[in-house]
Amino acid sequence: MGRRSDHTRTELEALMIAAGHALLAEKGYAAFSAREVAKRVGYSVGTLYNVFDTHDDLMLAINTRTFLEWAAAIAARLETAGEDRIAVLVDSYFDFATANRNLWMAIYDHRLPEGAPFPDRYAQDRRRLTIIVEQEIARVLPPDREDLAPPLARSLLATVHGHCVFLLNGTFALLEEEHPREAALARAREALEAARSGSPADTGRF
Repeated sequence: MGRRSDHTRTELEALMIAAGHALLAEKGYAAFSAREVAKRVGYSVGTLYNVFDTHDDLMLAINTRTFLEWAAAIAARLETAGEDRIAVLVDSYFDFATANRNLWMAIYDHRLPEGAPFPDRYAQDRRRLTIIVEQEIARVLPPDREDLAPPLARSLLATVHGHCVFLLNGTFALLEEEHPREAALARAREALEAARSGSPADTGRF
């Protein structure tokens, strides 16, 4: 691997994010090491922290890459979806989480210090997934209720996410829930049906 002068800061950032992403996929969040990332790209850990100010900054960059891959995977599935796009949305959510368990769990295992603001430079990329969900929900709502899509998207993401977490951490096995995907989809359908048939004043329940 080259010396420090062989790469620009932008190139170093890309190299380190790629190496960190691969390490996180292999080892998981608990075993992740910035020193190992630096070693894999042939630079010192000091150089790494010249590129990423803190460990949190490095993790945010790596996890944002996972978010982008996740959103792209779901969007690709939706491109060939039939009429039941909500089922495809839920299924692709589960598929990505189960196929990329360490990466997916790291998004939620990493937490910024209390009171620390979320950097704007990562926020827009992370919102891509929410936008996809909002768009799919808006497709199934009556025109006069499309304003429910954003709050309903947040609620449904929380519901499906909870089912994914319980599946991956073994909680559903303890609860003897044998079909978590189907359960998540059923809850999503119930919420969407309530939004379609309820009054706009009921938005708060989502």
